[in-house]
Amino acid sequence: MTDKNSSTNPLREGLVSRTVAQPCTLVIFGATGDLTHRKLVPALYNLAADGDLPSGLTVVGFARRDKTDEQFRSELEAASRKFSRQTVQDALWKNFEESVFYHRSEFGDAEGYKSLVERLDRIDAERGTGGNRLFYLAVAPEQFGEILEHLKACGLNKAKEGSWARVIVEKPFGTDLPSASELNQIVNSTFAEEHTYRIDHFLGKETAQNIMVLRFANAIFEPLWNHRYIDHVQITASEPLGVMGRGGYYDTAGALRDMVQNHLLQLLCLTAMEPPTDLDADSVRDEKVKVVRSIRPIIGNEVAKHVVRGQYAAGAVNGENVPGYLDEERIAEGSQTETYVALRILIDNWRWADVPFYVRVGKRLPKGATEIAIQFKGAPPVLFNTDSVRHDHNVLVIRIQPDEGISLRMEAKMPGATLRIEPVKMDFHYGTSFGKASPEAYERLLLDAMSGDATLFARRDEVELAWKFIDEIEHAWHDSNRPPTLHLYPAGSWGPHAADEMLARDGRTWRRL
Repeated sequence: MTDKNSSTNPLREGLVSRTVAQPCTLVIFGATGDLTHRKLVPALYNLAADGDLPSGLTVVGFARRDKTDEQFRSELEAASRKFSRQTVQDALWKNFEESVFYHRSEFGDAEGYKSLVERLDRIDAERGTGGNRLFYLAVAPEQFGEILEHLKACGLNKAKEGSWARVIVEKPFGTDLPSASELNQIVNSTFAEEHTYRIDHFLGKETAQNIMVLRFANAIFEPLWNHRYIDHVQITASEPLGVMGRGGYYDTAGALRDMVQNHLLQLLCLTAMEPPTDLDADSVRDEKVKVVRSIRPIIGNEVAKHVVRGQYAAGAVNGENVPGYLDEERIAEGSQTETYVALRILIDNWRWADVPFYVRVGKRLPKGATEIAIQFKGAPPVLFNTDSVRHDHNVLVIRIQPDEGISLRMEAKMPGATLRIEPVKMDFHYGTSFGKASPEAYERLLLDAMSGDATLFARRDEVELAWKFIDEIEHAWHDSNRPPTLHLYPAGSWGPHAADEMLARDGRTWRRL
């Protein structure tokens, strides 16, 4: 739902199809953390460099460490020069950093929030932010409740007349359905659902946003986007890296909860959803929720048949020897946490009847990539698909990262006197087609939150339904007397053989990235 007081710039009417971000104060809780330095502030700088930041935008970092505004700005400058997608220009940074301030307080200190109220009021008066406040919780989920309670106690969750107050909540949003429901109650007791923005950076990527445009703005695709023409869909997120110092967190999460519950189910929803009635945030999210509701549950003994879990052992990635998962730092002895998971998902509705969605994610795989591959059914064996010569099926590949773009594989005759057919690609690359780099996901998501556009943010019912689906699999793995096997796979391979066998039972194979 878009806030009623979000305004459209009449000078840009007809040039853009979004509400224009209004001046506001962005308060970042956990401002000395990695997320702020690597992602949030570089994203804000890039928006400023592109001329997209609203005038008067002010950033207030809220954290425990003792710093001055100048120290905070200096640290952010160093981080931005390292992580920004654009080269940091001295003059532009100097102008940008004048809007950045630091507010030192413990998260549980009521006095710190009272002084924050006074500081925000001064900023409104001095910088013209109009009482608009955007609170970003760049902290661990266990700290959400404490921060939200204090925001509510000092009235910062309620906007003044003609203004707005919103909150952005980072993942992980819960660890199962009960914890996600409890977290939702905590957040919604402070901010209404329409003012709550649960962030998933995958949805901020250009190619993820382009899925709806590809499907609904091109008449050649939508008539074929159903079980009559599509054989199956593969969604893959592969990483050559290991846990990279995140062992303490990852060992309590695993691939299923860390990636499938949010990122990959979001991509599945965008791929499988029905056309929304309009581009209003709730219209789009209504259709995504219908997809999650339609996913066939995988329960009990079915988990071993439709889900494969694996854990990487020692091996070599890109010629470099790497340790197994159990030898990584901060991993529990004998841990059963999965670093790879592959699922066979069915969506029980008219459009996708009996079309499997194969979803896989893994660490220490040969290369890093995220893509959606739409595998179309083969042409009838009338002319070219004889018994002796079988040709590749048409495949539409949506590359989310790193080489953002879309490609379509088709069959073509090779030049020459004989009839020889080979697969060829029609390839679209964002970088070469538009002549500029795609913005980082956080740039789009921050701008949308300032604009009051929640389309790319998860809604409460969507989050809870996703956890309901995931919990059944987790229960079979960890609460069963006879849990499915945890398969080992060598680092540098494409995962356990059991994942290949799962597709082989359907007469299919994983696509080679």
